[in-house]
Amino acid sequence: MDISEVSRRSGMPASALRYYEEKGLIVSLSEKGQRRRFAPAVLDQLSMIALGQAAGLSLDEIQTMLSPNGEPNIDRQMLAEKAADIDRQVLRLKAMSKGLKHAAQCPAPHHAQCPSFQALMKAAASGALERRWGKTRLPPLSSTTVDPKDQE
Repeated sequence: MDISEVSRRSGMPASALRYYEEKGLIVSLSEKGQRRRFAPAVLDQLSMIALGQAAGLSLDEIQTMLSPNGEPNIDRQMLAEKAADIDRQVLRLKAMSKGLKHAAQCPAPHHAQCPSFQALMKAAASGALERRWGKTRLPPLSSTTVDPKDQE
């Protein structure tokens, strides 16, 4: 298939296909300087790239899961670690949602006097610092900020 056919069938712009080829995620069958042609299996590779991106994997991480011939070479440990990261994000987001809902309905005269709002501010600051400096510098949020029923 030529690049325009791959673009049409995959829904990806030709510029993305050229970029993926440059990064080594896909390989064209054409000689340099000729119109790019790809094997039909490139559509599966593009699906795997899209799936990896949807899961939050970087292109470099995705590339490690594609063998030179384009076959999947799944790093199960990396996927398990990514799933654990997502689970931690979900817990944090649930805690933030709960805190925001409380702040919206808080009976305290001023939010500065509300212990729940103070905990929300601490959690927000911790998350902002964590994103800036990396997750190894700060401990995860205390489980006391999330109802046990929200962790299911």
